[in-house]
Amino acid sequence: MTSLLLSRRDLSFLLHEWLHVEELTKRPRYAEHDRETFDAALELSETIATRHFAPHNKKNDAREPTFDGERVHIIPEVSEALKVFAESGLTGAGMDEAVGGMQLPRVVTDACFAWFQAANAGTSAYPFLTVGNANLLLAHGSAEQIDRYVRPMVDGRYFGTMCLSEPQAGSSLADVRTRAERAEDGTYRLFGNKMWISGGDHELSENIVHLVLARIPGGPPGVKGLSLFVVPKYLVGDDGARGERNDVVLAGLNHKMGFRGTTNTLLNFGEGTHRPSGAPGAVGHLVGEEHRGLAYMFHMMNEARIGVGLGATALGYTGYLHALDYARTRPQGRPLTDRDPVAPQVPIIEHADVRRMLLAQKSYVEGALALTLYCGRLVDEQRTAPEDEARKRAGLLLDILTPIAKSWPSQWCLEANSLAIQVHGGYGYTREYDVEQFYRDNRLNPIHEGTHGIHGLDLLGRKAVIDGGAALRLLLGEAAATADRAGAGGGVLAEYGAALNAATRRVAEVTARLWSTGDPGTALANASVYLEAVGHVVVAWMWLEQLLAADGATGDFYEGKRAAGQYFFRHELPSVHPKFDLLESLDRTAADMDPAQF
Repeated sequence: MTSLLLSRRDLSFLLHEWLHVEELTKRPRYAEHDRETFDAALELSETIATRHFAPHNKKNDAREPTFDGERVHIIPEVSEALKVFAESGLTGAGMDEAVGGMQLPRVVTDACFAWFQAANAGTSAYPFLTVGNANLLLAHGSAEQIDRYVRPMVDGRYFGTMCLSEPQAGSSLADVRTRAERAEDGTYRLFGNKMWISGGDHELSENIVHLVLARIPGGPPGVKGLSLFVVPKYLVGDDGARGERNDVVLAGLNHKMGFRGTTNTLLNFGEGTHRPSGAPGAVGHLVGEEHRGLAYMFHMMNEARIGVGLGATALGYTGYLHALDYARTRPQGRPLTDRDPVAPQVPIIEHADVRRMLLAQKSYVEGALALTLYCGRLVDEQRTAPEDEARKRAGLLLDILTPIAKSWPSQWCLEANSLAIQVHGGYGYTREYDVEQFYRDNRLNPIHEGTHGIHGLDLLGRKAVIDGGAALRLLLGEAAATADRAGAGGGVLAEYGAALNAATRRVAEVTARLWSTGDPGTALANASVYLEAVGHVVVAWMWLEQLLAADGATGDFYEGKRAAGQYFFRHELPSVHPKFDLLESLDRTAADMDPAQF
């Protein structure tokens, strides 16, 4: 039976025919693996996602967690699914064998986890956050912290969170007020509030490991004064046994339009409700050095940003497959050439405008999947490439692609979900059909892990100009190299290559123009438009890469790739040029608008 979650055929094409992931097994880290183990992990993920995550997706949405003032209540299917996930070993799929992991490549683990994100956004958020939390501690925590917190997370006994935002400080982390006071026993005691903390309280695991940004009194102001702390819900003894309750208290649940199955919380630290032994406050353990907390947290944040893009892709992809299935089976209307009112109706996929909407969705979701998996492959290159220069190039490319990999799928796979509703017609926005939930769940992703505006500022204000524009030059050079390969063969691929080359030249020209005046206010007022335009150019590059990988192959799958690629190059890529025209004009409409005039 064909899955309505993701396309296993597309994943196989991307991983094996394009990214050639089996080549990674020549490197020491992945030497114990082969294509068979990669495919087995993917098959296991599809099976668990299909049997244990997807069946309760709608129930999880309709019966969201509740808080009775003492404890959180969650439908039992969530715990059952997460137990199966943990027992499969997938929590540690990409982690070192030394901590109980499988040591799979990141590109493979991303492909595996996409099945869960497509099946059930609410339930998959718990392992998503736990894996990111554990990876941060593996990179920056002490050996004791790894033994005490990471190993139980790999086993599925503990879950993890990230605690950045506060009621008065969302994206502006410079305004974080939570404080951490040094205690005589070498720990810290935390006082403050954290808002929008996904997975912040539940009884799905023995313990919850919070990673908390806070200020140590006397430190520098702004983000340079932030430190990072492990603050468990329950204290953990030297022997690994769970001890007394820490002073971390659930103040209430937030109720979002999507991801309803994930508890989203306001947490109070150090309010005295569950005072541990010793000085007042929630007991925290410093990660790394004081005042370097944001640098450490970026390890989890950047992983989460690509993960959010992958999740947005998965939701867009499953919406597309549901729309495709509906279009093939829903009879309505007759061909334009046959107006006989008694003639049999045809499936709506026979109508050109429905095919247009399906092609748009296919071009968005398959382009986004290629982009996010390519970023996973870059993580593997950065980690395991034999040459220092190759690792450095991969890191530089990953750095500039991260804001795009987060934001482009969040915008355009959400549009794919909107089109999926449109294909369903009046049924599309009813709760009896799945596509309205996919849209609501995906609408959170343009905000998760930073808004489009934040990532536009990051791309144009930092990534495109840092080190004299080295990352941007590398990105445009890689895209131009793909365009040149396409041009060498002639035909339609050469046409697409020429279009991509023209677009990459404009990216370079527009970036220079935006910064030519030396006025960052004017440049950055246009950052979101810049992000959208450059994102389209990057996804056009991803499409040309796929078309080159499919060149010469025959069959419906490859013809479908060619049709979706043609759609992107003829309908989507041309849209960047008016945006580039606007950017080159140094428009100040938004910057100059007087707030009183609204």
